[in-house]
Amino acid sequence: MQPASKLPTLILLVLMGTELTQVLPANPEESWQVYSSAQDSEGRCVCTVVAPQQTMCSRDARTKQLRQLLEKVQNMTQSIQVLDQRTQRDLQYVVRMEDQLRGLETKFRQVEENHKQNLAKQYKAIKAKMAEIRPLIPVLEEYKADARLVLQFKQEVQNLTTSLAHLQEEMGAYDYDELHSRVSSLEERLRACMQKLACGKLKGISDPITIKTSGSRFGSWMTDPLAPEGDTRVWYMDGYHNNRFVREYRSMTDFMTSDNFTSHRLPHPWSGTGQVVYNGSIYFNKFQSHVIIKFDFKTSTISKTQRLDNAGFSNSYHYAWGGHSDIDLMVDEGGLWAVYATNQNAGNIVISKLNPITLQIIKTWTTNHPKRSAGESFMICGTLYVTNSYSGGTKVYYAYHTNSSTYEYIDIPLQNKYSHISMLDYNPRDRALYAWNNGHQVLYNVTLFHLIRSEEL
Repeated sequence: MQPASKLPTLILLVLMGTELTQVLPANPEESWQVYSSAQDSEGRCVCTVVAPQQTMCSRDARTKQLRQLLEKVQNMTQSIQVLDQRTQRDLQYVVRMEDQLRGLETKFRQVEENHKQNLAKQYKAIKAKMAEIRPLIPVLEEYKADARLVLQFKQEVQNLTTSLAHLQEEMGAYDYDELHSRVSSLEERLRACMQKLACGKLKGISDPITIKTSGSRFGSWMTDPLAPEGDTRVWYMDGYHNNRFVREYRSMTDFMTSDNFTSHRLPHPWSGTGQVVYNGSIYFNKFQSHVIIKFDFKTSTISKTQRLDNAGFSNSYHYAWGGHSDIDLMVDEGGLWAVYATNQNAGNIVISKLNPITLQIIKTWTTNHPKRSAGESFMICGTLYVTNSYSGGTKVYYAYHTNSSTYEYIDIPLQNKYSHISMLDYNPRDRALYAWNNGHQVLYNVTLFHLIRSEEL
């Protein structure tokens, strides 16, 4: 699969019944469950929705039956209208026939009264009248046949009406069009909900996709999650210290297939591999300091600097692999974050939400997880996920939820294909993890679990 073609579409799969019952909430009729994954095996965005058990969508067979019956009734009604037009036309002939018959009856009386005198004359008149009436006889027969057919249709429509009444009672008195409208409305609301509700709980990580093999053992690479539509530039930083040059590739395809790039020189060397490009600027930790710098690529100037007070630096509280990885900057659906450790928190991980414009700390959370014991970490939807190792047997095993200030131990395997992960960051636009694995630039797709209350739809 070519990674440059990933993420084009969104597929919603509404699953009925009691599949995936292990993740159903206590009241499944009240909630929608959504599993989403950045891409499937063909590169398409995928969301899987487990609908409440009492949804009207579960009656597709009955809906189809109702539609068929309604169409049949409609066809029958049209046929009756056609027949009614024919019978009305024929009725005019019948009225004319009745007038002719009354005239004949009068003529016969006159014949009886004076049959001798007027016999020849009356006979001629009767013969002429009979010539006029004769064509009406087949019309009368056709009318009788149509009348019988109309009666048959009326009886069938009556039977269908009764069946429809029973079916509608079972389905809550909704006709097909109303049901179809409700389903379409639900689908639109789910799509809108998924666009707004990008967040969820991490449930799985795909096998790695190797994008490129380049650079040294350590480094970082990324795309801008807030880049304008169509902007797929790739940013590449080799090494973890004593380097100031950032490579800019025009697209993922250029990054994969060529060495054509633009080089940007930073005013200071960076420290570690925790850099991030966000809304046109790069945020990085200045080498051998606890200073964070925001550098604007468009103007090639520093737009903001900020000290991260009490944060360890210069390999004081690094990740398990070392590499001056004391301060790790990252982004998720909620914005910009800094992950580090302090003496005040006994070297355990500290999480700070940063204002991306001023770099001021908005809020800070302290955890009980030692920074040096973490292989790597990344943020998704306000939750920090920590790996147990940077080498073999890697898995995501610790999660700290900033929305509730709670943590839990989890077990999500992470295939460490090249045995040394020195950078692991989440991109909320791509719904993917970017990794630098022993000189290989790698992507992982993620699967998130959502719980949507019915009143939110």
